[in-house]
Amino acid sequence: MNKVRAGAAEAVADIPDGASLAVGGFGLSGVPEVLIRALHERGTTGLEVVSNNCGVDGRGLGILLSAGRIARVTGSYVGENKEFARQYLGGELEVELTPQGTLAERLRAGGAGIPAFYTPAGVGTQVANGGLPWRYAPDGTVAVASPRKETRDFAGRPYVLEHGITTDFALVRAWRGDHHGNLVFRRAAANFNPLAAMAGRVTVAEVEELVEPGALRPDEIHVPGIYVQRVVALTADQAADKPMEKRTVRP
Repeated sequence: MNKVRAGAAEAVADIPDGASLAVGGFGLSGVPEVLIRALHERGTTGLEVVSNNCGVDGRGLGILLSAGRIARVTGSYVGENKEFARQYLGGELEVELTPQGTLAERLRAGGAGIPAFYTPAGVGTQVANGGLPWRYAPDGTVAVASPRKETRDFAGRPYVLEHGITTDFALVRAWRGDHHGNLVFRRAAANFNPLAAMAGRVTVAEVEELVEPGALRPDEIHVPGIYVQRVVALTADQAADKPMEKRTVRP
């Protein structure tokens, strides 16, 4: 039952080239930065990433992206990252864009064992009709486009069929966690982290504060330990490293 690993390098050591990863975070909030850096140092490549966004230049998943380690991204927001735009438009990166709420439900459904579901989001657009550029050719033409999806009417309203997502591994960051893998997320970090944790067949969680079993009240746990296979306790410096995409102040 003790799922604590000695460090991030050990926790990601068996993630192979070409693995699929669900990664938590929104912007740079709640991003498993330490696990991402450990994966970068290991040299793993050809990764297929499912995440709301792909970090920013030099932080989060942007570290793996700039090193050419990511082959495909399924996400809902791709701003704030010039290298992402360059690779996508240059035909180096395959990108499946999906509505943000649909992405969240696809991850949740996959983790709950639901193979597919119908949603009104995207009906009448390229999301449902197909034709979204997944990959460009070097000459700027579309090399791979999204396929048309099944649609169906319920109570006179059209819906599009979306498939649940499961991945080989998941990387998440939690505020608190215990040795059994029970996790608690704090404020905005409770974004895609619980959903990513559910979707991974093997979920690795970096936690800012590791506590003993029983220290977390059952009603405060966001992700039960059954979804988590490995836990990495962060140092004080690692836990305090929380970058912000845009910092603003009052005049």
